[in-house]
Amino acid sequence: MDEEYTSEYGPRWSDQRVERMLGVLVCTVVGLLLAMIVVVLIKAWPSFAHNGLAWFGPGGNVDDQLNAIFLSGQAGAEYVYTFHAWPLIWSTLLITGGAVFIALFSALFVAVFIVEFAPEWMSNVLQPVVRFLASVPSVIYGLLGVLVLVPFIGNHLVTEPQKASVAGVISLTGYSLLAATTVLTVMIAPLMVSIFSDGLRAVKPGWLEGSLALGVNRWRTTWKIAVRTARPAIVAGTVLAVARAIGEAVMLAMISGSVGFAPNPADGFIFIYEPSRPLAPTIVKNIDQLSSPPANATLFAIAAVLLVSAAFLSLTGWVARRSMRKYGAA
Repeated sequence: MDEEYTSEYGPRWSDQRVERMLGVLVCTVVGLLLAMIVVVLIKAWPSFAHNGLAWFGPGGNVDDQLNAIFLSGQAGAEYVYTFHAWPLIWSTLLITGGAVFIALFSALFVAVFIVEFAPEWMSNVLQPVVRFLASVPSVIYGLLGVLVLVPFIGNHLVTEPQKASVAGVISLTGYSLLAATTVLTVMIAPLMVSIFSDGLRAVKPGWLEGSLALGVNRWRTTWKIAVRTARPAIVAGTVLAVARAIGEAVMLAMISGSVGFAPNPADGFIFIYEPSRPLAPTIVKNIDQLSSPPANATLFAIAAVLLVSAAFLSLTGWVARRSMRKYGAA
């Protein structure tokens, strides 16, 4: 038997060689990931060490602080590291949270319609369209937002009394929390629809047929069996969408207002028209300041927060999926 195996399929050690090569590849990828994390944390440490937990808190104008940090590095005098990132963090939470919340429910119902209720010809058309929308570069969404959505908000939704009420604090031009959340929702929803649809198709048909045979209507069968069984896929799709939303920089830099301002819900409904800037676009906006050592450390500190957030999301998604294995979905 050993001779047949050797003569027909090649030397037995070829499998071991492939296994070792794949092992080396995996170790290389893991090593690069760890190296990236270590480099980012080392570069960011001066900013965290100087500010401590105050780095995450409020205090002062973020843009003025970044400018002072950059100038201190250029002047060659004592470096300034004082930075309070709360407006950027708050903006990230508002935009990402709002977009994911809206996209989650929209994408779930769209996926249910495509998989369970749409005619076959319509489902065959919608599937490639959704995948195409998920692959559109973010800069195109940003361009459409600048040319269409932002002027519409500034000219038709924001009234002159509203502009005058906050004129001494901020300018309402259409570049806003509303514009950023809307476009980000449109960006991440197709990704979620694609993953949710795959999860729903993976549900065993016999489970659905058994429920229908017992007289349960189609909607209740879909919601109670298909959607529940596909929850691990729903969690995975949501985690991927959140990770993409948190790291989105170019589109948000174009339409969010690019101002280090924290929209205040206490202002009432008008706060959705206020401009803001999340963490990731701040790196893009200040990328030319990397030549300044304290500015370099501050931007790497922002990158470290994004990196740790993405890792935490991945861990949370993994834990959630493990807890849902009892539903029998992959």
